[in-house]
Amino acid sequence: MSNQISEIAVPQIAAPEHPQKLLTARKARTHGRAWLYAAIASALALGILFYWWHGREAKAAAANLAAKPPPAIPVVAAQAQNGNIGVYVTGLGAITPLSTVTIRSRVDGQLMSVHFKEGDLVKQGEPLIDLDPRPYQAVVDQVQGQLVRDQALLANARVDVARYQTLLAQNAIPEQELSTQLALVTQYEGTVANDRGLLEAAKLNVVYCSIASPLAGVVGLRLVDPGNIVHSSDTNGMIVIAQIQPISVIFTISEDQMPPVLKKINAGQRLAVDAWDRQLKNKLATGYLSTIDNVIDPTTGTLKLRALFGNENRLLFPGQFVNARLLQQEKKGVTLLASAAIQRNTSDTYVYFIKPDNTVTVRNIKVGTTEGDQSEITSGLAAGDRVVMTGVDKLQEGSRVTTAAAPAAKQ
Repeated sequence: MSNQISEIAVPQIAAPEHPQKLLTARKARTHGRAWLYAAIASALALGILFYWWHGREAKAAAANLAAKPPPAIPVVAAQAQNGNIGVYVTGLGAITPLSTVTIRSRVDGQLMSVHFKEGDLVKQGEPLIDLDPRPYQAVVDQVQGQLVRDQALLANARVDVARYQTLLAQNAIPEQELSTQLALVTQYEGTVANDRGLLEAAKLNVVYCSIASPLAGVVGLRLVDPGNIVHSSDTNGMIVIAQIQPISVIFTISEDQMPPVLKKINAGQRLAVDAWDRQLKNKLATGYLSTIDNVIDPTTGTLKLRALFGNENRLLFPGQFVNARLLQQEKKGVTLLASAAIQRNTSDTYVYFIKPDNTVTVRNIKVGTTEGDQSEITSGLAAGDRVVMTGVDKLQEGSRVTTAAAPAAKQ
């Protein structure tokens, strides 16, 4: 073993600090903590104060809101009123002229002149078309000359009969000659009668060359132009004339709707009929029921009716489809309300009734006849009551409203 003694490292202990310095350090740390605690306490106090103040303001605002009533809801009001309303039966109909004539030539010839314009309203007997009459006038002259000749032959034969009768009385001729002469006179009489018939026929053909209107009506489009040759066998004709003043509408209604209509007709009443366009937006004319068909269509269960219209404004055209509305009954002195103000759900029909304090309440009603934008109210409302017409989507029971009048209904 080595005899050398190893050196052992001995840790050195630091000398203690001075007591005065330690006291100063402790005081500094204690002072810093105090300021920190004071700051935290101040922040907490401010937070509590802010929360309390804000809560008080929120409660005050809520109290003010609860005390202030909600704003009134603007609506449009409608007023119930007394009036008359009609009960109508509506059927689809077609405008049908009382008379329609296709003008055709009764003789063959060249069309010389036309005395009308397409679409003109012509009178009965007014000239329309002229054909060339010269060929038929020549036949008249020819037959007339033949008649004159045969009349002369008849006169001469009658003179011979008188002479033969004198000779027979004197036994100068046989009786056979007189009989032959009498037969010749009868033959000439027949010839003259035939000539007269041929002359009348020839004159009639001349008359047929001038064509007049057989009725009062409107002339349609011309089918043949002047200069063309027309024939009596032509099927298309030259023009078509339709009577439109008056004019009729043939429409149908179901057999279930017939009893009250028949009751009115059998009582001698004249039922009014209105003609409306296809969309039922515009009324074209007003007439009256004139005829009921004598058979019900078994396939559709409908009956045809004819209504007459004066058609002074010429708004109704043959072949036009219209909606015919037959006035079955007129209810007088009933309570009427705009249909737009009536509300419906699965079980009830109701309105929002406006009370005198301008608050609304739901009121159930019963609706009778509806015509156009008006409805009959059979119960629930009286004349003068106001109800909400538009703006109901924002309402509930007891809502306050401000009202504006509904626009006047179109007559």
